[in-house]
Amino acid sequence: MFKNRSFSSVTVNGKTISCSGSNIVISNGNIIVDGNVIQSEIGNNAKIIINGDVNKIDCSGSVEVHGNSGEIDCGGSCTVSGDVNGNIDCGGSVECRNVSGDIDAGGSVRCKR
Repeated sequence: MFKNRSFSSVTVNGKTISCSGSNIVISNGNIIVDGNVIQSEIGNNAKIIINGDVNKIDCSGSVEVHGNSGEIDCGGSCTVSGDVNGNIDCGGSVECRNVSGDIDAGGSVRCKR
């Protein structure tokens, strides 16, 4: 995990929200960062872009991470520009670098080294 690292912003459906944290959950239309709701009424299948490293992601839509990630659970596709230190479970395709855990994807998997 990336205990001392955090992301600097989250973009949801094209709208950027400045915030920092290490864990993000999208649930019932809310963006929850480290246990605090930072945005509500975004919808459940939002496209999420995280700028920076993140420990854990849980969302029903697609996610894109510009950095490294820990565990990812998403309903859509998943793209990570860095490494994933954990498992990936997604309903769509996966594109990333190295993964230290398992990948369960509903679509194609592409891991670059």
